[in-house]
Amino acid sequence: MGITREYSRADMMIVTMARLLKDAENAFMGVASNLPFFAIWLAKKLYNPDLTWLNIPGGIDPSPSSPPRTTVHFELARAKKASITLAEIFDMSARGELDVAFLSGVQIDKYGNFNLSHIAEGDRIKIQFTGGAGSALVCPNTKRVILWRTRHDKRSFVEKCPVITASGNIYRVVTPIAVFRRDNGILSLDSIHPYSSFQEVEENTGFPVSPAPVTPAPTADEMKLLNQFDPERIREIEF
Repeated sequence: MGITREYSRADMMIVTMARLLKDAENAFMGVASNLPFFAIWLAKKLYNPDLTWLNIPGGIDPSPSSPPRTTVHFELARAKKASITLAEIFDMSARGELDVAFLSGVQIDKYGNFNLSHIAEGDRIKIQFTGGAGSALVCPNTKRVILWRTRHDKRSFVEKCPVITASGNIYRVVTPIAVFRRDNGILSLDSIHPYSSFQEVEENTGFPVSPAPVTPAPTADEMKLLNQFDPERIREIEF
């Protein structure tokens, strides 16, 4: 999905997620988390320098010199303040000490549940996904979970997941065209990105939605930092 304006859909998602971290104490990102990588990096640069960055390679508050193409790269341990193991992060979660975690699912339903396990057809598995790793532990025990998904269509946003890999404390769901929040256990539309429309969101969501305000567009300062750090636009690789 290419750039159609002064900012791309990836930029819109990164900036939106970074702003959600303004008051966070710590934020954890797992594997294959390109957009959360940029969101946490941007939040620390602009909004929340005291945010503690936790990641799979185990470097606490790394200072990557350039954006890696994988989120298990050694850049995520560069100039780290300390080290932490994944088991220790799971322990933090179990103790309720994780403030924000970024997770994702192949399917996300109107309750905020997500499916990373499989889709069945009769008695057999039709499509096998990667599995949830530790998400079933992290999702209910983290204070605020931000889900992101780079596809927004009726195959991804469904009425009810046929298999629930994890559910829990969903704070926001960020997509290329909109943001959802969870109210009383149900996802509702929080905002619609400036280049999209309510009609587009409604036509591509598998459960009822209501109109919502426009998501603030990326600012010049946000885009300047992202472009300086990532001139090769590695942040687009999830699209």
